[in-house]
Amino acid sequence: MDVDTRLLRYFAAVAQEGSLTRAAERLFVSQPALTKQVRQLEALLGTPLFTRSRAGMALTEPGRALAERVPGLLADWDRVLRETRGAAARAARVLRVGFLANAAGESTPRVVAAFTRRRPGWRVDMRQAAWSNPSAGLAGGEVDAALLRLPFPGQDALRVEVLFTEPRWVVLPSTHRLAAREVIAFSELWDEPFVAAEAGTGAWRDYWLAADERGGRPVRIGTVADHPDDWLSAVANGYGVALAPASAGRFYARPGITYRPVSGVSPSRVGVAWAPDDDADPVVRDFVACCLDERR
Repeated sequence: MDVDTRLLRYFAAVAQEGSLTRAAERLFVSQPALTKQVRQLEALLGTPLFTRSRAGMALTEPGRALAERVPGLLADWDRVLRETRGAAARAARVLRVGFLANAAGESTPRVVAAFTRRRPGWRVDMRQAAWSNPSAGLAGGEVDAALLRLPFPGQDALRVEVLFTEPRWVVLPSTHRLAAREVIAFSELWDEPFVAAEAGTGAWRDYWLAADERGGRPVRIGTVADHPDDWLSAVANGYGVALAPASAGRFYARPGITYRPVSGVSPSRVGVAWAPDDDADPVVRDFVACCLDERR
């Protein structure tokens, strides 16, 4: 009998969360779709894996037996996928680098150029990820290194070197009452609706809402976006404001929105990240060295 690894991942999420609702949020799927997948796995195995009640999802005895084994099985499979994809990239002389939004800003092309000088015949494949994937594919082994905004979920399990910091600004509709200000105090934005990343991105979302720098005030969410274009459209259409790196004003200028400096909020940090397993990989080390050279 063959079982799709996706079913096992869904099962593991429900087992860990003890709730279909929380697991669905973590997996970015609807609750009905997740319920269907769990029932499909139960049908394949011929046994109930959960006891369902208003209190949540409790594992049955067969469910507990499976839950003990699935994390290790999935970790082994993920490692095989990473090694296979990495070997294919190395054979093609390609370094896969994930990034979000504008990556490391103006430094990015200089880092890529320095790497290709250091590694003649190699190519850097820059892969942009959605905000629902704040490690830009690094956590899942889809890329060899990543240029990321810190902090991001799973950061403690990876190697990270900070490259630079830059202020966080606010993005406003051009018609907003504060759009003409030279500098806006963050406290003046506390009651504004914000355009946010998906809830499942955790610390990443909270950081870009500056949730811990609001004097205890709750965040108002105007709408959710997963890509820069959707984010900018939401701001331009008046669904909310958003915090952004100062460099976003150069990379994502467009009619209908205004970028303004903000006081009273901490700066953004940009880092290069890679997996600990690649500490000895000479190609990854060369890319990281190019990033660090740019930092100086």
